[in-house]
Amino acid sequence: MERLTLAGFALRLVAALALVLVTYNPTGNSWVHWAYALLPRVTPVLALSGLVLLAAWAFFLRATTRSLGLFGVLLGIGVCATLGWLFASWGWLTLSTTGALPWFALVMLAGLLAFGLSWSHVQRRVTGQADVEEVDAKL
Repeated sequence: MERLTLAGFALRLVAALALVLVTYNPTGNSWVHWAYALLPRVTPVLALSGLVLLAAWAFFLRATTRSLGLFGVLLGIGVCATLGWLFASWGWLTLSTTGALPWFALVMLAGLLAFGLSWSHVQRRVTGQADVEEVDAKL
């Protein structure tokens, strides 16, 4: 079984960031902005790219919820929200301007997805127990 390394987590984080930021980002260069600009006309490329994004979201969300569970996902959202509150109280994140908050939320979402993808590795390393979802029928 594969061990979780810093490089492995970084790769998962980069993949999650790519998924989140390709789907939506405040710069105006995202799939959501592209689709909104074309509506009501839907092109084959828009539909195909939307389906690919939907499949990637399904994979990431399913892996995260299976790994962390509903309570873990809710706890992760709470930690991210509290970090935002902490950074705002320190003056690192200004809520009066619209620029920083969306970026913070998108990065936190990507971090939560990456953490969810990595949690089974962490849990196996700490407890010595592996998560098994499927059992081979030949056993």
